[in-house]
Amino acid sequence: MQEKEISQAVVSRLPRYLRYLGELKEKGVERVSSQELSQLMNVTASQIRQDFNNFGGFGQQGYGYNVEYLYTEISKILGLDREYNFIIIGAGNLGRALGNYLNFERRGFIFKGIFDKDESLVGKEVRGEKIRLISELEDFLKNNTVDIAVLTIPKVGAVGLVDVLVDNGIKAIWNFAHVDLDVPDGVQVENVHLSESLMKLSYKLSRYERENK
Repeated sequence: MQEKEISQAVVSRLPRYLRYLGELKEKGVERVSSQELSQLMNVTASQIRQDFNNFGGFGQQGYGYNVEYLYTEISKILGLDREYNFIIIGAGNLGRALGNYLNFERRGFIFKGIFDKDESLVGKEVRGEKIRLISELEDFLKNNTVDIAVLTIPKVGAVGLVDVLVDNGIKAIWNFAHVDLDVPDGVQVENVHLSESLMKLSYKLSRYERENK
């Protein structure tokens, strides 16, 4: 049976639900209503119920949601019930910061290597992994199981690496390069354009200032 197509707007809210449910779990909260979750997240209770109904509901009328169960089910929907090995290509400030971010492993994303073209960086360590030359990338991918490649390099370099990544089994790319990548069907790409995000923030700030003069 074909899986129901879920809108990107709903998918984009799932990690946020998971974060708040994780916080409730840590506080020992066993159940939560859509209204209580609404107050925490600043999302309407109706929207929460609609989102969850895309996946069968999860709740019980008069009881609300079991926090542990809901957290587990959303984790499964997001594919977090397994581990993913990832590498980083680009050992600049952003690449090193991502490599050192411990919360990835708590979510099941296991850091396996980092690569750069700058020979002066080779051998330096990022959280226990030595920086390797980009020329070693293809052999590394052939000899190691890697699910996700993280690109923190200029756009020209990113475009040139796509074929190498895809030909050697990479099925997902987290792309910080400021370019839209052309990949075959079956390869998933999540683009993160930091400057665009900052411009959205600039718009919100500018609009707020205009409306509150």
